[in-house]
Amino acid sequence: MAAPGGLVGLGLLLLAGAVSRGFGLYFHLGETERRCFIEEIPDETMVIGNYRTQLYDKQREDYMPATPGLGMFVEVKDPDDKVILSRQYGSEGRFTFTSHTPGEHQICLHSNSTKFSLFAGGMLRVHLDIQVGEHANDYAEIAAKDKLSELQLRVRQLIEQVEQIQKEQNYQRWREERFRQTSESTNQRVLWWSIVQTLILVAIGVWQMRHLKSFFEAKKLV
Repeated sequence: MAAPGGLVGLGLLLLAGAVSRGFGLYFHLGETERRCFIEEIPDETMVIGNYRTQLYDKQREDYMPATPGLGMFVEVKDPDDKVILSRQYGSEGRFTFTSHTPGEHQICLHSNSTKFSLFAGGMLRVHLDIQVGEHANDYAEIAAKDKLSELQLRVRQLIEQVEQIQKEQNYQRWREERFRQTSESTNQRVLWWSIVQTLILVAIGVWQMRHLKSFFEAKKLV
C-alpha cells in the first residue's frame, strides 16, 4: 500500500519541477554598460525580478552595498519590440510585469547615472533573480492574506501549477506552428528559386545555341 503514495509524491514532485521557471545570477556592469537577457515567456504570465547592487571598494578590495543614490534602470520589451516596462529603481529593488504576447522578451538593465564619483571608473556587481509564472508567487503572503489552511494552500499551488503547464503547452504549440509556417515558407522559396535557376539555365542554353548557329553561318561552316 506504500507504493501508490510514493508514486503520487513523485508525480507531485515532477509537476512542481515542470513549472519551476526562473534563474538567479550576478554579473558585473560598467558605468556606461547595458546588459540584456532573453527570456521565453508564454502569454498572460507574470514575471518578477529581484535585484541588488554592490559597488567595488578599492580600499577594501571587495564589493560593498551600493549607495542609495545609485540605482538601476530597467526596460522590458516584448517579442514585437514594444516596451512594456521602463522604469528607474533604487540600488536594490523589485520589478514586475505580465506578458501579453508569447515569445522572447528582452530584459535590459543599466545604471541610472554616471555622475557619482564613487562609481566613476569603477565596477558594479548586480545580483539578479528572475522568476516566471507560478514560481513567482509568494504563497506565504497569499496564505496570510486569504487565511488559507495548509491543505487549501497546497491545492491552490497545484491548480496554479496546472494552469502554468497549460500555458507552457500552448506556448510550445504556438512555437511549433510558427516553425512549421517558417519551414513551409522556406521550402516554397527554395522551390521557386530552383525553378527560376532552371529557367535561367535553359534561356542561357538557347541563347548560346542561337549565338553559335549565327557564328557558324557567318563563317559559312554550315
